[in-house]
Amino acid sequence: MSVFVTGASGWIGSAVVDQLLAGGYEVTGFARSDASAADLEAKGVHVRRGDLDDLDSIRAGAESAEAVIHLANKHDWSNPAASSAAERAAVQTIGDALVGTGHRFLLASGVAALTQGKPAAETDASPFHGPQSPRGGSENLAFEFVERGVHAVSLRFAPTVHGARDHGFIASIASIARTKGVSGYPGDGSNRWAAVHRSDAARLVVLGLEKAVAGARLHAVAEEGIPTREIAIAIGRAFDLPVTSVEPDDVRDHFGWIGTFFAMDLVATSAVTQQLFEWTPTGPTLVEDIGAGAYSVPAPVS
Repeated sequence: MSVFVTGASGWIGSAVVDQLLAGGYEVTGFARSDASAADLEAKGVHVRRGDLDDLDSIRAGAESAEAVIHLANKHDWSNPAASSAAERAAVQTIGDALVGTGHRFLLASGVAALTQGKPAAETDASPFHGPQSPRGGSENLAFEFVERGVHAVSLRFAPTVHGARDHGFIASIASIARTKGVSGYPGDGSNRWAAVHRSDAARLVVLGLEKAVAGARLHAVAEEGIPTREIAIAIGRAFDLPVTSVEPDDVRDHFGWIGTFFAMDLVATSAVTQQLFEWTPTGPTLVEDIGAGAYSVPAPVS
């Protein structure tokens, strides 16, 4: 099977590409830079150049493959509206390209805002609809194509997909701790973050490609929720820093833009996913990764 992967050189995407290649798939990776293209070519991946604003290239990539895995996102936290608009446009373009083909279309999503006082579950529908919503309502937009002959599947990732040289949320929290000389947590630190190791997330993506029914929501979650105080303690231990509470009113000033997310209770279950796909996470826990030095060296941004 030929698979077109956006975000193929990214943190999750590069691990997914490795899994696909190991499984004998023919992979075309979407690359926006010369360095990313070179890395993909070195693995034996076909390269299609472009970025999320290059809808013609995205359309051509989708039309030329038997499946699409859409993992790219601008992640521009200074302009989330632009990121959401680009995401929606990309999903619309891919969906339009696949209408009537029955081809598989897996897209990245998340568990944020699904908790509502309980762990987010696969049965919880996304509340986000329309262009102005987070991620441009891309999950629900993709599912609209199911009735038009597109095998759409949502990949909901935990807020932290961790591992050595991760450059996501936890890397930012660790960097802030090193800069400020103290490892902080919001309030009493009882709010929690779900987590999954990168290797486990990549395995699940390929299982979803092979086994998920149209309209399925997969939860790439290994730990339902780690209290932010435990995360801060692990970071403090890793960098020999004092650990302290940050008052709720000071969270934004202390952590910057990421403080809004670090103060959320982002818990999720993957019980249905694990049962249906015989997926058992085997990678290190988040605290184990922090303790093993996963965040000791600043990671490159692809």
